[in-house]
Amino acid sequence: MKIEKVNAIKYKNNQHEEVKENVVKDETITLTINGEISRSLSAIEDSLKEFAVGYLFNENMVKSLEDIKKIEIDGVQINAEIDDTLLKTNETVLCSDSAGGWRSKIKEVNPVESDLQVNVKELLDRIEELKNNAEIWQATGGTHVAGIVHNGQFVVKEDVSRHVAVDKVIGYGLLNGFNLNQSYIIYSGRMPADMVIKMSRAGVPILASNAAPANSGYNIAKKGNITLVGFLRGQRCNIYNNQNRVIFD
Repeated sequence: MKIEKVNAIKYKNNQHEEVKENVVKDETITLTINGEISRSLSAIEDSLKEFAVGYLFNENMVKSLEDIKKIEIDGVQINAEIDDTLLKTNETVLCSDSAGGWRSKIKEVNPVESDLQVNVKELLDRIEELKNNAEIWQATGGTHVAGIVHNGQFVVKEDVSRHVAVDKVIGYGLLNGFNLNQSYIIYSGRMPADMVIKMSRAGVPILASNAAPANSGYNIAKKGNITLVGFLRGQRCNIYNNQNRVIFD
């Protein structure tokens, strides 16, 4: 189960009582790459293959599914074997918030080329749909929620980490043949540089959120030709960079 009951005291309207409250059950997940590199993080024990694939792409360790030789999952242990060409030739990241580490210095941002356009009303509908599909969040309030939209398909994943939730939906898209260049991500969370760089590496042209962008995210989006949509809730939103990807008719 991804939800547990714990003891709590609820205080409301000058009254308090002992209750059983739902909390999300997170685990320490360990990802080991080529038997050498190991990272542990707090996450929900769910969709771990999708997470591993998304993480490897988003951390610039692989460029295609063919670069991933094997992923084995044993409980909370993930073992991945990959072509280590990128590890030997590039400065690896392996230190984004999805691994509970420090942010790397981003030296190169590859612009995303995409003719994808989305109607603003669709984005407003999707953020509501995202919330309605967030079963663990509704029960506990303890998760971030991410969704990937491709050709009308909408897949939602939840996790205690916003990075892991996004890794999971990108991994799902890759494993299920989504053209990420014609997909967009919608999620609950801020949009700083380390989140926007995931979009650049995966080739996703639009990142939309009910929360706000940071200046670092705005600057990376500008370099990476990525459209950010923030404050997406109710009947409002702000569109930053490459506004032509959002249509209003």
